[in-house]
Amino acid sequence: MLKIVLPTLMLLPTTLLSPPKLMWTNTTMHSLLVATLSLQWLAPSYYPYKNLTQYTGIDQTSSPLLVLSCWLTPLMILASQGHLQHEPPTRKQIFTMALIMVQPLIILAFSTTELMLFYISFEATLIPTLVLITRWGSQPERLSAGIYLLFYTLISSLPLLVAILYLHTQMGTLHFPTLKHHPYILQPTSPQHWSLLLLNVALLMAFMVKAPLYGLHLWLPKAHVEAPIAGSMLLAALLLKLGGYGIMRIAPLTSPPTNSLLHYPFITLALWGALMTSSICLRQIDLKSLIAYSSVSHMGLVIAACMIQTHWSYSGAMILMISHGLTSSMLFCLANTNYERTHSRILLLTRGLQPLLPLMATWWLLANLTNMALPPTTNLMAELSIMVALFNWSPPTIILTGTATLLTASYTLSMLTTTQRGTLPPHITTLQSSTTREHLLMTLHLLPTLLLILKPELISGPLS
Repeated sequence: MLKIVLPTLMLLPTTLLSPPKLMWTNTTMHSLLVATLSLQWLAPSYYPYKNLTQYTGIDQTSSPLLVLSCWLTPLMILASQGHLQHEPPTRKQIFTMALIMVQPLIILAFSTTELMLFYISFEATLIPTLVLITRWGSQPERLSAGIYLLFYTLISSLPLLVAILYLHTQMGTLHFPTLKHHPYILQPTSPQHWSLLLLNVALLMAFMVKAPLYGLHLWLPKAHVEAPIAGSMLLAALLLKLGGYGIMRIAPLTSPPTNSLLHYPFITLALWGALMTSSICLRQIDLKSLIAYSSVSHMGLVIAACMIQTHWSYSGAMILMISHGLTSSMLFCLANTNYERTHSRILLLTRGLQPLLPLMATWWLLANLTNMALPPTTNLMAELSIMVALFNWSPPTIILTGTATLLTASYTLSMLTTTQRGTLPPHITTLQSSTTREHLLMTLHLLPTLLLILKPELISGPLS
């Protein structure tokens, strides 16, 4: 564990002490090295927990998400270089340090075996994200987006804190493996029924907002649209996964799968949300907003799968979280390359770019096909697993999931044809050609998605 965390923390002095000309090179290479080192975590082990210490341990549920968070840090640094090239060196250093500070906190959140430590690291990731959005966002609305993010997260997580403290008084421990088999986690009895239900809602609500569940998602499109590219990648690829991971950890503790009183509303909202946000995507005119709403749609499937609590659904949710992290992050990078050249995110003003940037059009095509869950990508495997698990739980869900899939294909193809085909708007006469840095960025996003299908048990969670 320390052989990843310490080099990550050493990125901070590296950023401060590097000469301005070499800062990007040093931080990118250093974080790539950390990402390569972290791949050892993927090796499946016989034991339920690897590297187990008093407060941290890595199991099959957390290792894929840990590797994802290490893998995306160098990609975020790579993606931000164009955005920050005209900034003074001090601002570049502060930006990079804010990015780097998120990584140890996320590693701690994903690897902790103690509920209170998980809560603290879960909340602490909010601070660097807020700094990135409110300081480096592109428009004045970034402040209101930051306030939305802050208040949604804080209001939903205060009941979680109360619930955690209550659990501790009842059980005397907050250790995950101990909690799972504790006699207090039992069927709701009649005198305590409503208090137990409220406790369960309090435990889940913070993660539902973070994931985000439809109806609690209003902070997400605002935050995405106003955030700089690294902020968008961080939100889409890692912070939403914190919500999904939290639900995976907490759902088995809250109430048994038989207690439908709590699970029906969440599953209904999640599936209905997947349908509604896919429909919203069809009429979006802002490219980043469209990708943000598609994230809500995909995470709806993850929430529904986590609430059923079967091995198959957990496995599907896990694979979908990893593949969505890479795919949506890649789509945001592509949207950013367009924005840096045309200075507009409106789809109608940035259409028909294929003749000017032919190689970028190839990346657009591949990213959109991945988003649509075409074989041979892990997205297909994930969506199929979740749909089968949902259908097995209740056959009518196939109507909702099937329609959501159809709508996903519709808005993805619509996004592809609008940005790449058609006549060029008259105000675009010349564009800067795509750079090696951008192509490397897209390759590093797409390569894991295509390679992981060769050995999906690495990311299929606790089933393997």
